Amino acid sequence: MSTDQAQQLINAVNDALQPVTNYRDDTPLPVVGPTPPVSQPGRPPMSQKATDLSALMLSGGAASLFVGGSASLVMLASGYADPVVCAILLGSPAVLVLAISRLLGRAKDVMPAEQHHHYNGPVHQHNQTIHTQNRLLGKTTNNL
Repeated sequence: MSTDQAQQLINAVNDALQPVTNYRDDTPLPVVGPTPPVSQPGRPPMSQKATDLSALMLSGGAASLFVGGSASLVMLASGYADPVVCAILLGSPAVLVLAISRLLGRAKDVMPAEQHHHYNGPVHQHNQTIHTQNRLLGKTTNNL
């Protein structure tokens, strides 16, 4: 081994032992790779609708604990409470909330669907309002 090669080896070792303060990798990232997706810890991957429904079921289960606990406390506090009357009194708020949520859910279907229009090129929009006076029925406004 010559002295030049030994000096190169010493320089390479010294460069390797120097602390690296920053490094930027400029190689482009692959758009699609062969590696399959890996499940992350926590809730399993699912659609947004499934996530919303599972959260709804979890909150409904937690709410049922309060209803059942309050029913048992009422029956325990009064020595002669009728279970049917307690079920009607404590179950009616849940039925009312369920009915209102179903009504609001169906109100979304009545609303007109949101429309998106995409144009390529110049667009001219013409709005015209015509006002006419009727002697017997009042004012008529036509929007074209």
